[in-house]
Amino acid sequence: MASSSVASPLCTWLVAACMSVACEKESSLKSSLTSSQRSLSKWGGRRKKFVSKCSVGGGFGNVDLSKGLISSFYGSSIHSLMTSCLAFEPCEEYYSSKGLSSLLTIFGENGFSIFGSKPISRKQRRMNRAADSGKTMAVAVQPAKEVTTKKKPLMKQRRVVVTGMGVVTPIGHDPDVFYNNLLEGVSGITEIEAFDCTQFPTRIAGEIKSFSPDGWVSPKLSKRADKFMLYMLTAGKKALEDGGITEDVMRELDKARCGVLIGSAMGGMKVFNDAIEALRVSYKKMNPFCVPFATTNMGSAILAMDLGWMGPNYSISTACATSNFCILNAANHIIRGEADMMLSGGSDAAIIPIGLGGFVACRALSQRNSDPTKASRPWDINRDGFVMGEGAGVLLLEELEHAKKRGATIYAEFLGGSFTCDAYHMTEPHPEGTGIVLCIEKVLAQSGVAREDINYVNAHATSTPAGDLKEFQALTRCFGQNPELRVNSSKSMIGHLLGAAGAVEAVAAIQAIRTGWIHPNINLDNPDDGVDTGVLVGPKKERLDVKVALSNSFGFGGHNSSILFAPYK
Repeated sequence: MASSSVASPLCTWLVAACMSVACEKESSLKSSLTSSQRSLSKWGGRRKKFVSKCSVGGGFGNVDLSKGLISSFYGSSIHSLMTSCLAFEPCEEYYSSKGLSSLLTIFGENGFSIFGSKPISRKQRRMNRAADSGKTMAVAVQPAKEVTTKKKPLMKQRRVVVTGMGVVTPIGHDPDVFYNNLLEGVSGITEIEAFDCTQFPTRIAGEIKSFSPDGWVSPKLSKRADKFMLYMLTAGKKALEDGGITEDVMRELDKARCGVLIGSAMGGMKVFNDAIEALRVSYKKMNPFCVPFATTNMGSAILAMDLGWMGPNYSISTACATSNFCILNAANHIIRGEADMMLSGGSDAAIIPIGLGGFVACRALSQRNSDPTKASRPWDINRDGFVMGEGAGVLLLEELEHAKKRGATIYAEFLGGSFTCDAYHMTEPHPEGTGIVLCIEKVLAQSGVAREDINYVNAHATSTPAGDLKEFQALTRCFGQNPELRVNSSKSMIGHLLGAAGAVEAVAAIQAIRTGWIHPNINLDNPDDGVDTGVLVGPKKERLDVKVALSNSFGFGGHNSSILFAPYK
C-alpha cells in the first residue's frame, strides 16, 4: 500500500501526487486563494486535460476522481491532503513504474516545486507538455519491501528426565537411605536441641541432628553462610555426583546450557537474625555478608559459581510450594531449548527462635510435645497442626537425548506441572478446594495424561485440620473413580520442610517409581470422617507399579502446584 511506502512528508506528497488523476482545466479561482494557490491554479489552467487509465471502480475504489489532489490541496490542510491521498489504492501503473526516479522526473518536468526546488524554464515546460500530451500520468513510488520474520523450524518436543537426586533430611542425607527410612516408617520428629525452646508452646521439629558440609562446601564459606545455603549446596552437589557428573564429564559439558534453579521460602533467617542482634551493639559487629547470605537467590548463585554453570540461574519463593515451582520452571527451560541440564529444587532452615515463634504466633504448629514422633499425623482426626522440618532436595533434570548421549542412568521422566492461585485467603485453603482441583485438571490437560493413569499421589497433607481435608476432597473429585489410586504423605515422618518440601517429596515419588514400593502413612490411627481409608496407604509400605505419580505442594498465599513423574519408557 502507499502508506507503507511513505517515510517522510516529502514522500507523502509525492505518493499523493502520483496517485491523483489527471487534473481538469481550472477556469476560475476564488479571490481568497493565496499567492501559492494562484500559482498552482495557473499551472493547472495551462495543463491539457488527461484521461486516467484507471477506472473509478478500479484501483481507486469509490473516489470522486474529478477532484483529485488539487481540490484536496486547495480546500484543506496538509493533514487532510495526506488523509485523502493515502485512502487511494494504486492502479496497475503503480507496480510497473520506474519508482522514485520517475516520480521526481515527472515533478521536475511540470515545474511543480513543493519545497523550493529550482524552477525550470518556460521553454522546458512547453517541451515537456508536448512530450507528455495524450499520456496518462501514473507514476508511483515502489512499494516498500515486506518485512518477514523467519519462523523457527518445527522441533520435536524435548523430553525431560531425572538423572540425579540429592537430599538433606531429618531421616537421611542420601536418596536411598532417606527412602528406606520412609518405607520403614521411621520418624525424624524429635525435641528441638539447637536452642532453648522451653518458653515456646511447641518444642518439637524435624530437626537435622547430624550434618556436615565437609567435602561439599569450602570451610570459609561454611563458617559464614546460613544453613539453608549449606543444605542447598550439599544437596545440589550430591545430585550431580548421583547423576554421574564426574570431573571429566563436567569438562565436556556446555556450561552455557547448564543452569541452577533452587529456591527457598524463608532464605537466610539465621544470618539476618544474627545481624539484627549485632546491630544492637554496633553496625561494625555485623556480618558483612548478612544481606547477600539472607537472600533466597544466593544459594543458586554460589552453586553456579562453584560449577561454572552459566545458563538460567535464579530462585523462586512461593512459600511451601517453592520447590515445585522451581522444578517446573527448570524443566521448561529445557523444553524450550534454553538449557540441556538444570539443578532444581528447594532448601530451608527455619528452625530458629524467630522461625518457630512466627509459626507459633499464627497457631499453625502441633503442640504434641510429649510424643514427638506421633505429632505429625495427616488425615487423623486428632491432628492439631503441622510440625516444622528443615533440609533440602535437589533434582538433576536433563534433556533426554543429552542424557542418553552421555550414558546417564534415567530414574524417571518429568511429564509436566501446573500452578494456580486460590485467590481466597492468606493461610487458609479455599473452602471448596477450587484452586487445587483447577491445578490438577490443568496438569492433566497440559501433559496429556489420562486421569486413570494417575495411580499414586504424594500429597501435600501437612497435618492441619482444614488443609488435609480440602486436598483429599479435591483428589476425590479428580480421581474418585480410580480404584487403583493410592495416597500418602511423607510429612508424617519428616514434618513440613517448607520451601524444600516439594523437592524432597518429589524424590520420594521418584523412588516409588524406581523401587515399586510406596511408603506408609504413620500415625493414621483414627482417620477423619471425611476421608476414604480405601485410598490412603496404611501403616505399612505397599507394593505398587506406579504408572504416573502426582506430587502436590501448596503454600501460604494460595499458591498451588502439581507436578508429574512417570517411569521412563
